[in-house]
Amino acid sequence: MKIAVAGTGYVGLSNAILLAQNNEVYAVDIMQQKVNMINEKKSPIVDKEIEEYLSSKKLNLTATTDGESVYKDADFIIISTPTNYDPVKNFFDTSSIDAVMELVKKSGSKATVVIKSTVPVGYTEGLIEKTGYTNMIFSPEFLREGHALYDNLYPSRIVVSYPKNSPELLSKAEQFAKLLQQGAIKKDVQILHPNCTEAEAIKLFANTYLALRVAYFNELDTYAEVRGLDTKQIIQGVCLDPRIGDFYNNPSFGYGGYCLPKDTKQLRANFSDVPENLISAIVESNTTRKDFVADQIIAKNPKTVGVFRLTMKANSDNFRQSSIQGVMKRIKAKGINVVIYEPTYKEADFFNSKVIQNLDEFKKISDVILANRMSEELSDVKDKVYTRDLYSRD
Repeated sequence: MKIAVAGTGYVGLSNAILLAQNNEVYAVDIMQQKVNMINEKKSPIVDKEIEEYLSSKKLNLTATTDGESVYKDADFIIISTPTNYDPVKNFFDTSSIDAVMELVKKSGSKATVVIKSTVPVGYTEGLIEKTGYTNMIFSPEFLREGHALYDNLYPSRIVVSYPKNSPELLSKAEQFAKLLQQGAIKKDVQILHPNCTEAEAIKLFANTYLALRVAYFNELDTYAEVRGLDTKQIIQGVCLDPRIGDFYNNPSFGYGGYCLPKDTKQLRANFSDVPENLISAIVESNTTRKDFVADQIIAKNPKTVGVFRLTMKANSDNFRQSSIQGVMKRIKAKGINVVIYEPTYKEADFFNSKVIQNLDEFKKISDVILANRMSEELSDVKDKVYTRDLYSRD
């Protein structure tokens, strides 16, 4: 089976590697540097399993910038390009998907297009109508950043949908699901084949529930901190209830990353003419949490605040929408000097804040050190560190 994967972010690359174990796969990206790295068996993103599989597994995988040439005779084309939330339009920016579809049509391809990018509810059916390309299905991903390939190898479920008005595409959805299952290590996986619009809703509601968990335990922590209570004791007592469970309960400065901020806002936008209270509250709670954390730092009257790591979480190279940046901006707005320690960032400054590569120097000049996740590297200056991390896990 020949498969082309448009986009080499964590979704695209993890799917490309999973499928390249048993199929001829072409990873397509517009950045030559990323293409070169993949062809040299090096991962352009931080992901333990992706790095291991690229360097040591036998994969039929080629990266290229020439999408049109591989799309024309592919059996499946997976679109996993980024769809960032546009606050002006109050919707996802799906222009990257549109650009791939233009190339697909230009190539004369008859492939089954599988959209894996996160999209608004109703998008796939609308794209079929707009482009006239009817051989299209949608398959949401449920991957954690930094563990994307692992989550493909051990999936919680496989969802591959088909258009409501094209029941004949159910067979293509079933075929693609089998390809995913074939590459996985975990074989006892539940497979669902809903319609496309329902599958789009599954993705957004799943991520918004995870954001709800983060927001809930952050508000619990805010209450405990203000009242002088022990957050950890409360969380332990709450989470021993098996209906609640001991997961996604480590306080933080807010949810961030590639998915949760944009997906919660997109779902809220999809509720525009539907009564709701909870979805908006989840989005607003994340803003409130960052306000609270910033106020706690400002109240300490520091001259210089050190931001330890810009990344969203441990073992990540993703700065996008990390909650610590929101806290940092609020502190800077009060005229407090902010310096940053981020070893993966090579520029001299980040949004007009000095980046210090020497950790000892960073510790010395910081009156307060802001750390979304605690690190052993800060153990000698614990008295300076402000963190809400209780469990040293994501």
